[in-house]
Amino acid sequence: MTAEERKHRIETYLQRVEFASLEELSRHVNASISTIRRDLTTLEAAGNLRRTHGGARLVTPKTDEFAFTARDTHQVSEKEAIGKACAALIDANQSVILDAGTTVYHVARHLEERALQIVTNSLPVANLFASANKMEIILAGGVIYPRLGVLVGPMTVEAYSKLRASVAIMGAGGITLEGITNSHALLIDIQRAMLKAAQKIIFCLDHTKFGRPSVSPLCELDRADTIVTDSHAPQELVAGLRARGIEVIVAPETPDRLDNCG
Repeated sequence: MTAEERKHRIETYLQRVEFASLEELSRHVNASISTIRRDLTTLEAAGNLRRTHGGARLVTPKTDEFAFTARDTHQVSEKEAIGKACAALIDANQSVILDAGTTVYHVARHLEERALQIVTNSLPVANLFASANKMEIILAGGVIYPRLGVLVGPMTVEAYSKLRASVAIMGAGGITLEGITNSHALLIDIQRAMLKAAQKIIFCLDHTKFGRPSVSPLCELDRADTIVTDSHAPQELVAGLRARGIEVIVAPETPDRLDNCG
């Protein structure tokens, strides 16, 4: 592969995932870290991307697919129902990891009055709890990625690798009987560090995630202790998950949802 081909592949990859670490890019184009650094320096000089600590991101993303504000307009009533049902599983004084997904943000909305220790890399969650006197908030370090409302990069992974928590509440891009996946590669390493840090794992997944594999494998099904979903999740897949020994909680529809359907 020539240098130009390699740089083109780096640009194409970043157009798909928006942000990537040096290690991720090295694996993608099969080149050394030092070579990737040189390529990124050239591409940054051309104005095509911006270097960050441990990686690179697009200067002008071409889609709003991954933006937090855009994603939080989808399945709002389902996410709110899931958030309420999941929050009911959390006891006072627990240490809780909250990831940066929009469904997990709806869980956070129902935890505001609890006495908890919260660990998160989500800027919206951190802002939500900024004046919550009963809580202790630990914000994982890293590079701020404004569109996703999240801290990312090697520093974020390292922060979670040094922590231990009672429970992690997480989202994902898809779930099938083959496993749990995510659609954004830059979050995979962070979520894997969360999985190692927590004693109990709860995934909050609305019905659109069921039966839909995403780009990157995250974990095997048996890594999930509990899955909280909405009443529109496919019954056959819910039954299949329960047969695998996974607790599946189906959140009841919210009054607003029922009114809209009536």
